[in-house]
Amino acid sequence: MIELHQVACQFLESEHGVDHDFETARKADCEAVNERTGEARLAKAKVLALAPGDYIFRVTNVDVPYDLGFWLRGDGLIDRARLPSVSGGGLSSGSTKDYAITLEPGEYVYSCPLNPTPDYVIQVNG
Repeated sequence: MIELHQVACQFLESEHGVDHDFETARKADCEAVNERTGEARLAKAKVLALAPGDYIFRVTNVDVPYDLGFWLRGDGLIDRARLPSVSGGGLSSGSTKDYAITLEPGEYVYSCPLNPTPDYVIQVNG
């Protein structure tokens, strides 16, 4: 099980547990934050290194005041077409949902399109 916690415009675990205390009332707020800070944050972000296999990604909306989601998919157009993916929404503030997936070797990214976060990297080697 991989646990991930969303706060405004970011996943905490992906950024080494550092909450940047961004504020958001709507998607556009995070789009502006990521325009200013996304590239630098991704350069320092934690890359998940996993073995191929079955996983559950448990995602919690810690305190974002609108519904969030989760999207894990292959990185780039080719890998997005050939690798498994999982997505879903309806994560209201304080709620948690599980997303099950069987990861195959390759490079993946995950993000929240509704609380726009950077595309954090997962490398699956095996």
